[in-house]
Formats: sequence, structure tokens, C-alpha cells
Amino acid sequence: MHMAMPFMQDVAVSVKPWEELTIADNFIFQAVMRKKRCCRRFIESVLGIKVKKITYPVLTEKDIKVRCESKGVRLDVYVEDDQGNIYDIEMQTADYARPDELPKRTRYYQAMIDLDVLNKGESYAKLRQTYIIFVCTFDPFTAGRSIYTFRETCQEDKGILMGDETTKIFLNSKGSREGISKELAAFLDYVEGKAPSSKFTKDLATVVDETKENKDKRVEYMSYMMDMLRSEERGEERGIEKGRKEGIISTFKELVKDGTLTIEAAAKKMGISVDEFRKKAML
Repeated sequence: MHMAMPFMQDVAVSVKPWEELTIADNFIFQAVMRKKRCCRRFIESVLGIKVKKITYPVLTEKDIKVRCESKGVRLDVYVEDDQGNIYDIEMQTADYARPDELPKRTRYYQAMIDLDVLNKGESYAKLRQTYIIFVCTFDPFTAGRSIYTFRETCQEDKGILMGDETTKIFLNSKGSREGISKELAAFLDYVEGKAPSSKFTKDLATVVDETKENKDKRVEYMSYMMDMLRSEERGEERGIEKGRKEGIISTFKELVKDGTLTIEAAAKKMGISVDEFRKKAML
């Protein structure tokens, strides 16, 4: 396995207040999808199949990098089922100016997953069936659909599949619900901010609430955002924007005041001295 350290993200990182987070926010989405029952039912609703069992090869985001000079990828939710199939599930809220940005990201993700799976000298036949699923809060192909599924087909005869066992799926929370299951429609409605309307989405909502009530998760979120901002800072060779940094200091200040963190722990997570933290947080 070729594992990588955190790297620069594709879009600028913004810090959203903990209280405002929903399932459409990456941190919460990852926390929910790390519940096996939620992730398994999500996959079943998207693909219309039954999945007996799923496992998580890594407990956090999976980082893949092949060479020190190559661009790494950080996969949000990376799981395998009992048949050895691989699923990469991504929450995507940023619409790019270039329409080919997202499709080419899936192309690169697929290549990196394949390189990570196949060891030197192994047969190509050992490459596994993979599904890359993007949950988008915008329409990536502007055709109004809620789901777009892509597989390699022969242009001269659409009935002939290449058989490389790769599938790329884009969900669009703003699309028409025509032609999709009630469960998938309810999930996309929930991503859009509507009240949960199915057993599945009610379960998701419960997990979201449990996550947001967990003080340790709140601390983890702020640490996560600090890592993202530091990665962005290193990659773009610029400082963290003042407003975003002040937002993080303010949140850590609240965590100190309610007793969740000590001043020493908050300063350590911020990567600054206790005196500097006291000064910036006005404690």
C-alpha cells in the first residue's frame, strides 16, 4: 500500500461553525458513513443491490500517493464489501468553473486506487471492481437528473461493455427524483436540508445529532479543520486567512470555557504557545 500524508486540497478550505454542520458537510458525512449500517444502506440505495458486509481498510480518510512528486488523493470514505469490491464515496459541495474538473478527478482517483491495489508483478486480473460515488449538491452535468452512472461502452455498439469493472456515479441533490428509488430520493432530499422522510434518513439524522452532541467530535472537527488549513497554507505558500483563523480561535475558546479542553490542550491543537493562545483568545 502506498500511503500519503495530508496534502493541499482542490478548493479553499472554509471553517463552518459546528452548530451549522449538516450531512452535506464533509466532516459529518464521513462520521455518518463510518457507521457500517448507514454506509451499507447508502450503497444499497444507490446501486439497487444487497450488500452483506462492508469493512473499512483504514479508519480515517484514505491517503494514496505513488511517488513523492505526484499529486496524492485523499478519499473521504473508502470501504470494501464481502466480495472484494471497492467503494470510494465523496461528498462534493464545490462546483468548479471547469466542467471537466470533476470527471477528471474521478479518472485520477480510479487510477490511484488501481495503483494502490495492485502490487508489483501481479496480474491485471487482480484489479477489483470499483465504484466511485460523488454526492453533489449541484448538477454536475446540467441535465436535471438525480443520478448519472458511467461505465465504459463500445461507441459502435452500446450493448458491449468493456468489462473493466469500473463505475463512476454522480448523485445530484438538486435533480429530478424521477426514475430513482424512494429511499435514494429521501436521502437526496435530506442532503438538501429537508426533514428525514424514510427509516433510512431518520437513522441518518439520529447519527448526525449524536455526532454533533459529542464534545470529542467537536474537538476532532476543529483539529481536522486546522490540519486542512495548514495543508492549504503549505501548498499555496500563503498564510491562513485572518477571518478563518479567528473563527477557529473563537471555537477553541468556547471549548476551554465549557471545560471540554484545557488551555494547554487548545494551544497545542492550534500549534501556538499557551501565552499566545491566551492573548489571541483574550483569556
